[in-house]
Amino acid sequence: MKTMKWLLQREFWEHKGAFLFAPLAVAAVLVVLIGGGFLYGMATTNGATFQIEGQHMVAIEGIPHQMRGKLADIVASSYLAVSAPLFLVLPAVVFFYCLAALYDDRRDRSILFWKSLPLSDQQTVLSKVVTALLVVPLLTIAIGIAAALILLVLGLAVGAAKGMNLIAPVLADVNLYLSPLYLLSFLPLYILFALPTVGWLLMVSAWARSKVFLWAVGTPLVAVVILKWVDFLLGRFGGMTLNVDWFVDEVVARGLGGLFPGVWLAELDNTTLQHMEHGLNGGLLLAHSYGTLATPGVWLGAIAGAAMIFAAMRLRRWRDEG
Repeated sequence: MKTMKWLLQREFWEHKGAFLFAPLAVAAVLVVLIGGGFLYGMATTNGATFQIEGQHMVAIEGIPHQMRGKLADIVASSYLAVSAPLFLVLPAVVFFYCLAALYDDRRDRSILFWKSLPLSDQQTVLSKVVTALLVVPLLTIAIGIAAALILLVLGLAVGAAKGMNLIAPVLADVNLYLSPLYLLSFLPLYILFALPTVGWLLMVSAWARSKVFLWAVGTPLVAVVILKWVDFLLGRFGGMTLNVDWFVDEVVARGLGGLFPGVWLAELDNTTLQHMEHGLNGGLLLAHSYGTLATPGVWLGAIAGAAMIFAAMRLRRWRDEG
C-alpha cells in the first residue's frame, strides 16, 4: 500500500502542470470572465429580463414568490454547469498522459533506473491506471466545484445588489448540497467507460518504438478506412455488406472517445429532457446514466480495457529499448 502511495505521488509530482495547474488555469479564466461579467452587469444595468413559463418580466424587483422559488431551484441545481469547460480539458490531459506514461521511460532510458528498484511492472502500470482514472478526475472535480461555488457566490451577491435576493431560497434548496455528490456519483461510470481508452493508450505506449500518437489514433482510423473500402467492394460486386458502422460506433468511438465525461448521455431522450425544465435533475441523470450498465457493450469494453492493461504490463517487462 505504501508503495502504491509513493508511485501515485511520483506521478502527481512529475505531471503536476497538467494535472493541477492546467485545470486551475481554466478555472481562473472562468472565474475572471464570468465573475467579471457579473460585476460589470451590476455596475452598468438597472434591471434584467427573465422569461419564466411564458411570463415576460423586465424588472427583477418584486418577483412573485413562486417565480423566485423556481429561479432559485434552477440556480441551485445547475450551478455546477459553469465548470463544464474543465471537463473538456480532462480528456486531453488523460489522453496525452497515458500516451507518454510508458513510452517516455523507454525513450529516455529511465526505465533502467525504475527497474532497478523493488517495483514490479504490475505496480508501475497500475499506478498509472489509478492516476488516469481516479486521481486526475478527482482533482478536476474538486477544482470545478470550487470554481462553481465562487461564481455562485458572486452571482447571488450581484442578484441581491440588483434587488433579486435569492440567497435564502438557494441556501435552503437541497440541490445545492446534492449537486457535488451527484457529480462524484458519475465517477464509477467514467471509470468504466474510460477503461478501454486508457487500456489501449497504455498498451500502445508500452509497445510503440516511436510515433506513439500516430499508432494510437492512426491504427483504428486506418482500420475504418480499410473496412469501408472492403464494404464498398463487397456491396458493389458481391451483393454483401459489412456492419462497419457497428465497428465505428462500438469499437473505434468507444476506444478513442471514452475519456469524455458524460459520453453515456449521448442518447438522452426528449422525455428525460422535459423533466429538467427547472434545472438539471441530478437524480434523473444518474438513473439514466446507470441504466446504461444494462447494455453488454459497457462490460465488454471494460473487459477489453482490463485485458489491454494486462498486455501493457507484459510488454513493459521486456520492451525496454530506447
